[in-house]
Amino acid sequence: MTPKHRILSAAVSFALGAALFAGACLAILRITTWQWSGVWEYRAVFWNGWLNTLWISGAAMILSVLFGLSAALARRAPFPAIRWLAAGYVELIRGTPLLVQLLILFYVVADAAGLHNRYTAGIIILSIFSGAYIAEMIRAGIESVGKSHLESAKAIGLTRLQTFRHVIFPQAIRHILPPLAGQAASIIKDSSLLSILGIAEFTLAAQQVNSATYSTLESYLPLAFGYLALTLPVSLLARALERRFRYET
Repeated sequence: MTPKHRILSAAVSFALGAALFAGACLAILRITTWQWSGVWEYRAVFWNGWLNTLWISGAAMILSVLFGLSAALARRAPFPAIRWLAAGYVELIRGTPLLVQLLILFYVVADAAGLHNRYTAGIIILSIFSGAYIAEMIRAGIESVGKSHLESAKAIGLTRLQTFRHVIFPQAIRHILPPLAGQAASIIKDSSLLSILGIAEFTLAAQQVNSATYSTLESYLPLAFGYLALTLPVSLLARALERRFRYET
């Protein structure tokens, strides 16, 4: 497909999407009597919840990268027991829903460990969940480095650490950054499940406003647009990184 055809196809897709969205909005406007005055009184609740979601997601992203990097390196460790533990962590976390993990890890594990701060526990659990996916991204990035490069590094006498620092990491980062940016958007959306732990993030704020005003649509529309304001820039960054690091092999 030529660049001209790509532009035309993108324009048509955008026009169709805009038309469908406009039609849905008009249909909602016709069947709904808006009651924004009551919801507007709780704007501070929305704002505080949105800010909480922002910093919770940022903290979870940093921790999940640390968890993911540790698990990815552990899967390449020379000791079989460490490799099995890392593989078990990745498969267990990726094979079970986040909701189930939140309930078990908070109400059972965290309670037994004496961790009663809901924010700290929620961030750690979210990081553990996301870290398993990031571990696979990092592992795939490391394995994308050709064996010839590793053999060349060994031939010139580089240590294992030097090989990772000067040979593996600069090449692997090309493959890791785009999906990592996409995972950041997933963390923002997954943070909405922290509302079941009573954490005052954005989703819980919308639920509280809905309970106080009985204006369901007016309470959840700001929720949708608030999450979109957080995830859209991250998604655009992921696409930009994909274009930036795309190259022919």
